[in-house]
Amino acid sequence: MNPFSYQRADTPEAALHAVTADRSAKFLGGGTNLVDLMKYNVEHPTALVDINHLSLSEITPGPNGGLSIGALVRNSDLANHREIVAGYPLLSQALLAGASAQLRNMATTGGNLLQRTRCYYFTDTAFPQCNKRMPGSGCGAIQGFNRIHAILGQTDKGANSPETCIATNPSDMSVAMSALNATVQVQGPKGKRSIPVRDFHRLPGATPQVDTVLRPDELITAVDLPSARFAKNSWYLKVRDRQSYAFALVSVAAGLELDGNTIKSAGFALGGVAHKPWHSPEAEHALIGQPATPDTFRKVADLALRGAKGYEHNEFKIELAKQSIVRALTVAAQGVQA
Repeated sequence: MNPFSYQRADTPEAALHAVTADRSAKFLGGGTNLVDLMKYNVEHPTALVDINHLSLSEITPGPNGGLSIGALVRNSDLANHREIVAGYPLLSQALLAGASAQLRNMATTGGNLLQRTRCYYFTDTAFPQCNKRMPGSGCGAIQGFNRIHAILGQTDKGANSPETCIATNPSDMSVAMSALNATVQVQGPKGKRSIPVRDFHRLPGATPQVDTVLRPDELITAVDLPSARFAKNSWYLKVRDRQSYAFALVSVAAGLELDGNTIKSAGFALGGVAHKPWHSPEAEHALIGQPATPDTFRKVADLALRGAKGYEHNEFKIELAKQSIVRALTVAAQGVQA
């Protein structure tokens, strides 16, 4: 781990001033991802700006009848909050499916959104090829062990291409936030702005080292949830190699608003399949006005996975994702809660 300085910020303005003054500085919240990456010699901040004393740890009424979640709300507090469990069980289920209880007690809402990939070739500096860690070096996963890697939205121009990246986003919370169509509130030197969570993470494109649209000198202050529509009919399905403390091979966040057996509105997103939580507007729209039946869900699954591409070790994820969509939407339609 490289040497670094430490300072504590008491206001958002002080935190922003600190990272603006030192472009190699990083905000420190729960530290559950950043500190690991520093130990692995992947991240090398020259300064850590501790933001844990900012007034961003509350869940309050939000715009249009929704909720506003402070960026420093811990994952465990969010998952077990009375209004989240009652109105947004999809989010609670996703959070409880992630990591371990100890990590959830530390991890923050803002930090969860900024998680970096768990690709083996990114986190292990012994591997020389990783465009995300060392831009321009190539992608070791293409010809390596790619069981957990992307099947949608990836950039694949060959193992030695400086643009290739087939890494996936590891966050469970972000998948649920995408299905719920949340909005990320950020603050920077130029003021505040709102970013739809579906636009917050980005596909690798020509710059796979860039995970989100957040600028280096911006701070996440809150995430706003719209009014609850899927409280009665939602489900988060996480398929993984083991039940405890494992990242998703495929996950599905599914929410339905029903009128009898007809779907009035829907929200769903996939995790473990792309560089960002995967939201298919076409597939989601195809649910509206249709009966909540397995036949409908199978057609939507085919639409959501259109254009998917697998590799030597993860080809199975394409069919797994389709089956998972059908399963998650079927359970959601039944109104079964954890």
